[in-house]
Amino acid sequence: MYFEKELKRGYNVYIDREKDDLGTQMDVGLLVMEAGDFYSIEDPVKETAVLLFEGKVRLIWGDKKTEAERPDCFRYEAYCLLAPRRTKIVIEALAHAELYIQQTDNDRDYEPVLYTPDTVQTQHAGNNGELMGCMRREIKTFFDYDNAPFSNMVLGEVLNYPGKWSSYPPHYHPQPEVYFYRFDYPQGFGVGFSNGEVHRTGHNGCLVINEGMHSQAAAPGYAMCYSWGIRHLDGDPWLKTRIDEKAHEWLWKADANEHIFQG
Repeated sequence: MYFEKELKRGYNVYIDREKDDLGTQMDVGLLVMEAGDFYSIEDPVKETAVLLFEGKVRLIWGDKKTEAERPDCFRYEAYCLLAPRRTKIVIEALAHAELYIQQTDNDRDYEPVLYTPDTVQTQHAGNNGELMGCMRREIKTFFDYDNAPFSNMVLGEVLNYPGKWSSYPPHYHPQPEVYFYRFDYPQGFGVGFSNGEVHRTGHNGCLVINEGMHSQAAAPGYAMCYSWGIRHLDGDPWLKTRIDEKAHEWLWKADANEHIFQG
């Protein structure tokens, strides 16, 4: 399922798992703020991840606070706060800001963690000419089971270069996933696969993935950055799980396209 929202100042609900039967097991929203705005989060049962897409904010939690600034998600790395249930988070906008918020139930208590531009894990994929450079992208992970086994969620971003593919070659995993799209131009667009369907994706669009391959592509000329959030299944966490579609496994071969241009 794919959908977009007409955004307003404040918190914009994209997925409310108590009302929406989408199978994500997560709540997802976009917080739009202007300078001087305050927004508080304190949930008795849900852990919370707050990811700064763009803008300048002050984040306050417990006895800690920090200022985070990110002009955009294409040239600048992210700040992402992960906090357990019963943690009060206060967000103060120091300028216009847009923040992605993801929540799920978690009865474990842990120390909140702020992931910063210095700690983001980045994988440069498709840079060695694979498939003629068609799947070059940057895969960024803020937290997953490796560095946050206490969380029931995973969160990262993918920087999808214009005209390129990501989440490729085609693959899937049993854990539900949510993509939230940003484009360097508001009219930018791409294409997303989920649940056996193909969707035209756009700025501030949200794609829910419950099954099937979930490859993505950006239209030429438009850079695409999307957050990817995964909910661990009980007893089956996402351990960088990747199940390749059998028909497309040959795409991993180093010389996968050479036969086209021989002779």
